[in-house]
Amino acid sequence: MRKALVLGLARSGRAARAVLEAQGTEVVAADRTLGNDEDVSLLDGVDVLVKSPGVPAEALLVVSARERGVPVWSEIELASRFLPNPIVAVTGTNGKTTTTELLGAMLGARTAGNVGTALSELVGEVPPEEWIVCELSSFQLEDTHELAPEIAVLLNLEPDHLDRHGTFEAYRNAKLRIFERARTAVVPRGFGPVPGSARRVEFAADDPLPAEPLVPGAHNRENAAAATAAARAAGASEEAVANALRTFPGVPHRLELVAEIGGVRWVNDSKATNTAAARRALTAYDAPLHLILGGSLKGESFDEFAHDVAAANVTTAYLIGEAAEPLAQDLAYANVPFLFSTTLERAVEAAATAAQPGEIVLLSPACASYDQFRDYEHRGEEFRRLVQNLQR
Repeated sequence: MRKALVLGLARSGRAARAVLEAQGTEVVAADRTLGNDEDVSLLDGVDVLVKSPGVPAEALLVVSARERGVPVWSEIELASRFLPNPIVAVTGTNGKTTTTELLGAMLGARTAGNVGTALSELVGEVPPEEWIVCELSSFQLEDTHELAPEIAVLLNLEPDHLDRHGTFEAYRNAKLRIFERARTAVVPRGFGPVPGSARRVEFAADDPLPAEPLVPGAHNRENAAAATAAARAAGASEEAVANALRTFPGVPHRLELVAEIGGVRWVNDSKATNTAAARRALTAYDAPLHLILGGSLKGESFDEFAHDVAAANVTTAYLIGEAAEPLAQDLAYANVPFLFSTTLERAVEAAATAAQPGEIVLLSPACASYDQFRDYEHRGEEFRRLVQNLQR
């Protein structure tokens, strides 16, 4: 291609730009920080628009590109065209990063995609015969066209990102694009038909495994079963799979034990940005929970989730962020004790006062973080800092 427009200059956009320029393509960049993200003249003479995952389909440059017949690619689509490597692609509503990193440990493979390294950063950096494990979000999948992973993994599907996709059906359709050209499809047991003609492999949380996973929770055993099925499909040895299951410690912000202070465990599950993820965290422990909930809204209802909180061993819920009020209404109907803490700092202070030895303070917000934090990682790091300050 002679000329490309890269829309969005965060990590994946910068990586896409570097790949294109290395191929001799003239690159025009557009970004909100440049103040040119609505300048349609940037499309003049462009052969392709490469879109960062944070850019919605309704963005003016994206709409204008489609009207002009200019192909719109995700950064993943671009990278896949320059990578000869066999790829295991992993998607799902929850558990993607844990499963991706566990699979990377099983295969001795580089990991990339939605969290960490952009897939384009691996172009020319990984020997062509080596596996790459790539985590894919719905935002990245909605603009793929020829992505053809050797193995595609779907962990689960629950309502999420409805503020972006509009409907669950649209979100589901974006996720299932992962299977369109895959050779092997790894799916939950009993999951319905998926696009494409891939060989089907099923998994479930109660599958026999060569070793029990180190990370806690029934949902993490399900993640381990998915990773094991995919690793076996990729030809990994049972010894490599078992060793990874025994030693993989998990990833930050996913049921991460931050500290134990005075017999109280403090657990950072900031990546629980939807009710489905928080629901899994509630069932991971037997001890009484002091649960920190809230953040920015994503279009989810909390009524069913409030009943799940009521059924769990939750002593008190501490509510923060813009979701505090709707959470409070539904928790009140479910007879769950709660406090309006407003901020994470106040929630930590209140929980530190109330929690008794043997209990757990769990940050599992069931909401996005953008009302008070840059992202879920920033929220988790702030939680870690606040807990560490308790020890001083």
